[in-house]
Parts: sequence; structure tokens; C-alpha cells
Amino acid sequence: MAKKALTQPMYYILLSLMEERHGYEIMQYIDWLTDGRVKVGPGTLYSLLSRFEDDGYIDMVSDEDNKKTYIITELGKGVLDKEIDRLSLLLKDARSVMGGNDDEFQNRE
Repeated sequence: MAKKALTQPMYYILLSLMEERHGYEIMQYIDWLTDGRVKVGPGTLYSLLSRFEDDGYIDMVSDEDNKKTYIITELGKGVLDKEIDRLSLLLKDARSVMGGNDDEFQNRE
């Protein structure tokens, strides 16, 4: 399982592969999902797809008409779930600080 935090491209590629997609579809889906905020170029995409396949995070399900189609594996879902949990904790911390909650740190003994 991934020991480091995922980069944005890594996160969105794994997220996009909850359904079978080929490379160009992955790039289009990420662009659509993020409303254009995140762009994944072909070099980054194909490098990460190869790495993810080697790491067992995704499987190639077909290679027809020169289009390789991928899907996330159970291991990949575990990595993605772990990242979502990590991001949720970051948001929880930010909401606590930004939300004006009493700073218990200052009141510690």
C-alpha cells in the first residue's frame, strides 16, 4: 500500500478508474470532474498508469484498437480509501481552526 500521500494526478487517475476507461477518457474525465482545475497530460498519465499497473493498483482489462482500458484493483481502492481518509483529516483540522473553535492548545496544562 502507498506509504506517501498521493499527488493530485495520482489521486484523480485512481479515482477515475472506479470505472473502466482508456487513457484519453481518463484525461477527459479528470478535466470534467474537476471543472478544469486539474489537467493531467499524456506523459504524466501514461507514466503513472504503467507504475500503477506494476504496483498492482490497476489492471489492464483490454487492449483493443490500440486503446488500453484500465480498472482499479482492490489494492488500488485501499490506497485511494487511505488517501481519502488522510484528506478528510486535513479538512477536519482546517475546519476546526478556521471555524473559530476554542483553541484547546492554548488552554492545555
